[in-house]
Amino acid sequence: MRKIIDIDDKIIPKLKLLAALEDSSVKKVMENAIAWYVEHKQNQQVQAMSVEQKEDLGLLLLMQQVDMSSMVDEDELFKQ
Repeated sequence: MRKIIDIDDKIIPKLKLLAALEDSSVKKVMENAIAWYVEHKQNQQVQAMSVEQKEDLGLLLLMQQVDMSSMVDEDELFKQ
């Protein structure tokens, strides 16, 4: 997906230098930086959560992994 963003003119030479040092592209350096930032912020938010909120988040993540096309009868569910 292409997005047009404005970047401070002082940052562009630094991005180019980093890309050259890493033998990469400016686009890849920016993608890596953004991915790191998002992961860092998510970790901060998780650490700030209470135990109950962490349990709720874990349950939500498990519910998102469920195969919605698979159905179980009520009898089969309560037999186990």
